[in-house]
Amino acid sequence: MLMSQYTIPQFIVDAFTDTVFKGNPAAVCLLDEWLSDNTLQNIARENNLSETAFTVKNDDYYELRWFTPGGEIDLCGHATLATAFVLFQFKEKEAENLTFETQSGELVVTKKAEYYELNFPVYSMQQVPVTSEMEEAIGVRPLEAWLGRDLVCILPHENDVINATPDFDRVKALDGLLLNITARGEKYDTVTRSFAPKIAIEEDPVCGSGHCHVIPLWANKLGQVEFRAYQASERSGNLSCHIEGDRLYLAGNAALYSRGEIYVTD
Repeated sequence: MLMSQYTIPQFIVDAFTDTVFKGNPAAVCLLDEWLSDNTLQNIARENNLSETAFTVKNDDYYELRWFTPGGEIDLCGHATLATAFVLFQFKEKEAENLTFETQSGELVVTKKAEYYELNFPVYSMQQVPVTSEMEEAIGVRPLEAWLGRDLVCILPHENDVINATPDFDRVKALDGLLLNITARGEKYDTVTRSFAPKIAIEEDPVCGSGHCHVIPLWANKLGQVEFRAYQASERSGNLSCHIEGDRLYLAGNAALYSRGEIYVTD
C-alpha cells in the first residue's frame, strides 16, 4: 500500500484574548482534503493543546472538525474563533463572515470591529441533585447542578471558582463530558472554569462550548441577555455573550502565536 506525505499549514492562535500567552491556544490546520481520523487524532495528540481544528473549504463554506488529545468533540468555541481568525487574516481577507459546517450544525463567525462573533447553539440543560461526589471533586458544595453535554455546578462565590483545586480522578467519575464551575462575579457578570480530564485536558483555559451551558442558566436566573463573562483559568480569558432564544453569540479577540508547516504521512 502506497503512503502519501502531506505538508499542512498550521497556525497556533490564542483565542478569547488580544494578548499572546493569554486566552486559550488552538492549533488550526488548513487541509486540501480530509485525512484519516487516525491521522487527525495523532496530529491533535502531538500538538497536545486542548483542541486542534481541521478545516477544508467546500464551495462557499468550510467543513470544520475539532480534536482534543483524547478524541473528537462535537463543539468547540475557541478553536472555531481561532480558525475564523486565520481564514480572515490569510485566506478570506475581504469576507465579513464565514460559514462552517460541523457536528453541531451550521456555525457562522462574523467580523465585529476588532472582535469576532460566533453564532452557536445552546445546550438543553436539566437540573440534577447536588451530591457529595460533586462536593468532593470540586472541594466546595455547589448550590445547584445542571446537566447537558457537560455538568455545570453553580458555586456560592466567585472566589470558590477562582481558588478551586479539583480532584481530577473524582471529576472523571462525575456525569457530563466536561465539568464547568461558575458563580456570579463582581467585575464580570459570570466567572467560570472548565475541566475536561475525560478527554485528556485537566483544565480548558477558555471554553466557548462551556459557556453554551453556563450563559443560558444565568440568563434564566437573572433575566438578562447581555453578559461579560470571565474565564478564571491561569491564562484567563474574556467573552462577550448575547443570548437570543436557542442561540448564543460569543464575541472575542484572537492573537497569532505561530505559523508553520507540519509533515504527515497518511
